[in-house]
Amino acid sequence: MATSESQNSSSSSEFKGRYDIFLSFRGLDTRKKFTDHLYHALKREGFQTFRDDDEIDRGDAIKPELLAAIKNSRMSVTVISENYANSSACLFELQTILEQCKKSDHFLLPVFYEVDPGEIKEQAKNLDFGKKRVTVEQVKGWSAALKEVASMAGMISQNQSNG
Repeated sequence: MATSESQNSSSSSEFKGRYDIFLSFRGLDTRKKFTDHLYHALKREGFQTFRDDDEIDRGDAIKPELLAAIKNSRMSVTVISENYANSSACLFELQTILEQCKKSDHFLLPVFYEVDPGEIKEQAKNLDFGKKRVTVEQVKGWSAALKEVASMAGMISQNQSNG
């Protein structure tokens, strides 16, 4: 396990959270593909990794367990995919992760899965949740979070043809 007590006591940050990594992703886009492979690779390497195995109803507020998991993780990996910005739950997670980064030594690694960060900045300008119950303030916060993550150095994963 990556965060044993002996490792924690010797680390400079003295992190005592429950997870090494919190995975944020849009399940419809990547759950059975990239994110599943990433999750299992991290587990094989000994990282305590949180992955939400239950679907969140797309109009509902983020589950309290997810908030606790973010706060109790050393870092987050956000798998930003084509439909990530269409999910109010994903955007709330992203906003919460960025807030955690600002108030602690929480680290965020964005992975842009089959999307260009420039596309994410464009999506941030045009967030529209139609009839879902979201406030203007929520949309502004989510838009700012998308712009911020799209400006970060991260990993870009694009499909490539064989050959």
